[in-house]
Amino acid sequence: MKTVAYLRISTGSQDLAHQKLAILDYARQKRFAVDRFVEAQASSRKGRDPRRIDELLGTLTAGDRLIVSELSRLGRSLGQVIQLVDELVKRKVRFTAIKEGIRFEGKQDLQTKVMIALFGLFAEVERDLISERTKEGLAAVRAQGRLLGRPKGSLGPSKLDGKEGEIRMLLEKEVSKASIAKILGVSATNLCHFLWTRKLTPETPKGTSKSRARGRRP
Repeated sequence: MKTVAYLRISTGSQDLAHQKLAILDYARQKRFAVDRFVEAQASSRKGRDPRRIDELLGTLTAGDRLIVSELSRLGRSLGQVIQLVDELVKRKVRFTAIKEGIRFEGKQDLQTKVMIALFGLFAEVERDLISERTKEGLAAVRAQGRLLGRPKGSLGPSKLDGKEGEIRMLLEKEVSKASIAKILGVSATNLCHFLWTRKLTPETPKGTSKSRARGRRP
């Protein structure tokens, strides 16, 4: 039987050091050794892979112990935590969360089942609270008359912002838009969109070539 410590890093090496210190101190007090550390980077991506969960479970067998400095290291949400704890119990893996003082001894006894049921209830309450806060926030914004998202007609930032003078100079020298785009390191489509939204060039009527437009006389 072995002990595996799981570390999920959220703010860099200092956070990692704090987790390791808490786990090693606890192990020393309880007189057992940590055989392996599994480290995972915090990620906004959904799923198990960024957290190295499948790799972690692959190292654990019945009777092994998994230890974390605090319960939140197991996942980004209570739902993820519950799912993993449930898998550990089914695999008969012992589990310890130091900060919360939670210990499962790898048995599906009544106490364990009650704890997992309570976790499930808390997860449902968490989802409801998040949903309610989101709805209240949207309602407050609407009540104040604000528009959600980018205001209609507003211009987003462009890589070409600040280069209007250079673009005008090249256009006056009759440099083609394709060449200008290449000079400035953007696509011709992006350049044309920039010219149109910033009103840097008159719009040529459809079906009229540039040469004909320039050749017209009053």
